[in-house]
Amino acid sequence: MADILVVDGTVITMDPERRVIERGAIAIEGSRIVAVGPTEAVAAAHPAPTVIDARRKAVLPGLIDCHAHAGHGLVKTMGGDDGAAWYRACEEIYTRGSSAEFWHAEAALAALERLRFGVTCGVSLLGGGDSILRTDDPVYAARHCEAVTAVGIRNVLAVGPGRPPFPRTFRRIEDDTDRAVGFEQQLETCEAVIERWHGGADGRIAIAVVSPTIRAEHLRTVEGDRAAREALERQAVAARDLSRRHGLLFTQDGHERGSVRFAHETLGILGPDALLSHATDLDEAEIATCARTETRIAHNPSAVASIRGRCPVPELQAAGVTVGLGSDGTAPDRSGDMFRHMQQCMHYHRRHFRDPSVLPPGRVLAMATIEAARALGLDAELGSLEVGKRADLVLVDLFRPHLVPGNMPLHRVVYFANGNDVDTVIVDGRVLMRDRVVCSVDEAAVLEAAEREAARMVERTGLGDLLTLPRSTWG
Repeated sequence: MADILVVDGTVITMDPERRVIERGAIAIEGSRIVAVGPTEAVAAAHPAPTVIDARRKAVLPGLIDCHAHAGHGLVKTMGGDDGAAWYRACEEIYTRGSSAEFWHAEAALAALERLRFGVTCGVSLLGGGDSILRTDDPVYAARHCEAVTAVGIRNVLAVGPGRPPFPRTFRRIEDDTDRAVGFEQQLETCEAVIERWHGGADGRIAIAVVSPTIRAEHLRTVEGDRAAREALERQAVAARDLSRRHGLLFTQDGHERGSVRFAHETLGILGPDALLSHATDLDEAEIATCARTETRIAHNPSAVASIRGRCPVPELQAAGVTVGLGSDGTAPDRSGDMFRHMQQCMHYHRRHFRDPSVLPPGRVLAMATIEAARALGLDAELGSLEVGKRADLVLVDLFRPHLVPGNMPLHRVVYFANGNDVDTVIVDGRVLMRDRVVCSVDEAAVLEAAEREAARMVERTGLGDLLTLPRSTWG
């Protein structure tokens, strides 16, 4: 006997055969899928006390966000369109203006946004970029993980040392003290976070290791300084060794032409457990390196980095590289809505090639489901609706003006749906949202805490001027 039976939906399995089952059903026992197929057959073999009617709905694997940033939920749009001002604000907030409660409130808000948008698993770097990670004390990661655990979705929290020079000054708001934190201390913090949280919440919390990407401009800053160059390289390798020692995903943010070559040839840090974010303007040799080392890519088509350069997604895929889709977080000007990023991804690359057939909808949906799971090393458990896999699935309401008539449901979902069309979310066999009502947490309390902590952060940092409407808004 099953625990939950989802019946009469259009089941888009994302299995190896890419089956789309009209009037399909999913049977769930505990945290696992035990049957996928036509409703009549599945319902007869797996009666359940909880039956969810999926008529006029698409049933999908939970969406996966391969790259985002913790903290960004409370700094959306600060500075208007002044990216430099926004980045400086992030550095101030994340290192000296954020309390443990800030990180808890932001994590709850981001997880709630993901849940409402049908994102059941996501990567979150504990800070902005790869330079300002809040790894001076394990408490900030702990409060993040506690908040996500309460919401109930899966989370891969990436922690690691920031970018030199060291030491870096952090402020502990709770006792109003400044601390100079060196590389080794940040590495020790990461080790403590790994030991406490990896595999927590019945496996829904995972820890990854992030290390600053070394690009041409970083090498220029140590040109002629052999000791500084060796320290830069040694610290990157030490972070990578930490990930390998614990068998964790290793990720880097902000790769572009030349940095992939350096990461492989000089540092030796690529491999099938490595996920490189952005990866813009790679040359053919770097694409071949990613394929040969089985390194994975997180493509963020809505990010500023994708304005400055292009991640060669079709070329990477043609070479056999796994590419997952990411949001790059919710700031300064994005959201956690992976439907939005799927649509952006298609148009972005079609415009580049002047070819509307590039990246068809099924391929892009794979980048947010099964390919995203593969990019995180989780495809044996997540990313498709198959017997034995974790019961992570979402129901998308197709009976809405922008999605009717209900023919060609896969195309409707990818081309026209948005996160607000998500009706029901199940993670690990637990219903977290049903009929658009969140079941796991008090939504109003999460929003109120986010408002409160954002206001406190603005007051303590004195950054309120970045929240006024800039003159440039109207062009």
